[in-house]
Amino acid sequence: MTKNSTCTHPVTTAASKSQEQGVTPSQTDKVDLILSQWHRERPDIDPSPMAITGRLARINGHINPKLQHVFGQYNLNPGEFDVLASLRRAGKPYTLTPNQLLDALMLTSGAMTNRIDRLEHKGLVARSPDPNDRRGVYVSLTDAGLDLIDKAVTDHTNNLHQLLAGLTTSEQANLADLLKKLLGHVEPISSE
Repeated sequence: MTKNSTCTHPVTTAASKSQEQGVTPSQTDKVDLILSQWHRERPDIDPSPMAITGRLARINGHINPKLQHVFGQYNLNPGEFDVLASLRRAGKPYTLTPNQLLDALMLTSGAMTNRIDRLEHKGLVARSPDPNDRRGVYVSLTDAGLDLIDKAVTDHTNNLHQLLAGLTTSEQANLADLLKKLLGHVEPISSE
């Protein structure tokens, strides 16, 4: 297909798509502008996937600072929060091996060691030897770590509810299902 040929697949303009969904023109966003520019300049391509990826990127850019603000109130960075949350979700005795944490968080062993070191220095986790493996260790929440993650995760979930308040409960469920389907396509679940 040449640059000047017309697109043979159906493409709905951002404005008409917005009107179909009951979105008023005043609710158009920067992604709509980008799509209309691509429609005008390159009618031979279908830029409609940019409506999703562009908005996901923009949303991520707005959400991450708000998440980090909550973590910062507890003197945590997002990675440290993830380690504490993984240990808390594991249930009593809130203990995992470094390999189990690696699997849960998909990190390199060096990055995990650094996170555990920082959290141990803060008194939020403790390492203990594995009685069944002289080379192995366990990582456990301390009482201070358990108290902190319980408070932090409460504020974190409240923050998430506020961030998603623009969608109804049903819309949130639908979006979660669609994102799960998309994630399954780009990041297939391992068959372990």
